[in-house]
Formats: sequence, structure tokens, C-alpha cells
Amino acid sequence: MSCVQSNLIERTESGLYCRAADAWIDPWKPVPKALITHAHSDHARAGCSEYWAIDSSEAVLRQRLGQTINLHPVVYGKEFWLGQCKVSFHSAGHVLGSAQIRLESDGQVWVVSGDYKRDHDPSCAPFESIACDVLITEATFGMPIYRWDSGAKVAESIREWWQGDRNRPTLLFCYAFGKAQRLLAELKAIGVEEEVLLHGAVETVTRHYREAQVPMTPSRPVSDYPRNDPLNGRLILAPPSAHRSSWMRRFKAPQTGFASGWMAVRGARQRRGYERGFVLSDHADWPGLIQTVRESGAKKVYVTHGQSDVLARYLRECEGIDAEPLETLFEGEQD
Repeated sequence: MSCVQSNLIERTESGLYCRAADAWIDPWKPVPKALITHAHSDHARAGCSEYWAIDSSEAVLRQRLGQTINLHPVVYGKEFWLGQCKVSFHSAGHVLGSAQIRLESDGQVWVVSGDYKRDHDPSCAPFESIACDVLITEATFGMPIYRWDSGAKVAESIREWWQGDRNRPTLLFCYAFGKAQRLLAELKAIGVEEEVLLHGAVETVTRHYREAQVPMTPSRPVSDYPRNDPLNGRLILAPPSAHRSSWMRRFKAPQTGFASGWMAVRGARQRRGYERGFVLSDHADWPGLIQTVRESGAKKVYVTHGQSDVLARYLRECEGIDAEPLETLFEGEQD
């Protein structure tokens, strides 16, 4: 990464470093000062001396990194100074407490997007477009095949599938932090009031969303029910790691599904062994990525986190923007 324009951000062995602020953005090694875009494990790592993150992400960050971390909660849009750099956090629309980070110094404005999506999501604050000179954007789904339907439409499909077979339990696998809570919020938004059951890993994070007063359909841990209860007709949310695990043995002939952006890939559902696939992502689709770059007005774009080569080439050849891939250790849609 050849960061011209005052070298405001540079790639180091510990992550993306802002010399003017003397801080790293989502570092992948322990550092003295870490600016965190959100609490997913590939962006928030333990061992840093100080952290800055959005206040609504605090509970999840402390659960994952330790209750005693030195965390400075910040609010969306409020500017503050670190060293010689003006810093502010702006909503990314990815998960609860997710943020893009804006850094300004010596007349240059850089934005690190973190993970983001532009689609409506009732479980978190909406995406905010930010003007900048240089944009570092994710590209998890940076190919033209990725185009999302609304969350409400996907929730209707899930309800129809679940309630279409009340003679066996319905297991819907989804990422435990962000996706599961969005599903509960999307179901609530279309009028579902029936209790949804949760795997323990999902319940732990959902508790923090409820404390943040995110409107979601009622839920309860599966463990509240005796193991001999067949739970026929019930919808159960569980992380992908529970699929085909010993945890599944209590369910007799369940119908299974997976909610993920990767379900847009032909054959992905069959290869993973699910009966149904629902395309629902907490990352921007192809039109969302292009729109974000255009609205930023950035003259230079670094693309990371997924299909970086494809998006960078498109921006150069079709949009006339100076763009190049940037290698990082961020991992795309998971968690």
C-alpha cells in the first residue's frame, strides 16, 4: 500500500496505522491505541492498551475482549482529537454499534469503512455516506452477481418456509452476532410475535441487543426446554458451527436452512448440506459498493476484505477512479 497524500494511513505488520493519531484501525495484533469499527472477531482483537468504539457496541466488546478492557465509548458523529488528527465515527449499518471511521489531518480526509451495508436493517443504525479524499472500502461481496432483496422480503420467505411444516422443528443457521438479531428484528417488523428459540451462542449476544432496546420478536434459549420435547413447529436459530454437531441430536428430522449472502452462490446450499438457503447479508452488495464509492467523492480508493481485485478493476476502468487492492487480515462474512 503506497499511501500518498500525507501518508495519513499506512499498512503495518500490526494493521492500518494513522501516524497523525498514533493509533491503529481494527489492528490484527495488540497495539497501544485501537480504533474499532465493530465487535466482530476479525476487527476487534484482544490485548490492546486502549480502545475507542461506538457506545452501543460496548457490551459485546467487553463480552468478547474482557470486562476490564480500557474502552473509550464514543457516539456517532462526534468529533474528537487524537494527537494531530480529528477523528469521528459514523454509522456503517453492519451490526449493532458498527462504524466507519473518518480521520482528518493536514487538509486530508480518509475514511475506513469497516464492514457496512446500505440495506434497511431494523436491528442497527442506518448507513451514513461520508465525503472523503481517500476511501478504504470493504468488498466482501464485490462482484456483480451479488444483489440483495430487502430483509422484509427474505423474512416473509422464512416465515412461509417455517410455518409451512409444523410437524417438525425448523433449524435456521445464521451467524450468532448480527445476522441472528437482524432476523429476529426483521420477523418482528413483519408482525411475527411467536417465540423463537435460540442456541446458547445466539442467546448470549441477543441479550445485549435487548438491553439496547432493539425491537425483536420474543425469544428464549432452547436449553429452557427438556431434551425430550420434540419442539415440532418451532423456529430455532443456531450458528453454523452447530450444524451436524452433537447439539443437533435432540431434534428429530428437522428442516434446515442457512441465512447468508453466500447463499447467492450457485450450489452453496447443497455443498453445505442445508435444505433451504436464504440470501441475507450484513455486507453491501455490488450496487451498494459502487454507490458508496461514488457518494464519497474519493479520488483514491483502496479495496480490501473480499473481491478486492474485481471491484478495484471496475472502479479504474468504468468509473475512472484511482483504485487498488489492499491486503489485510479481515475475513469477510462470518461470526
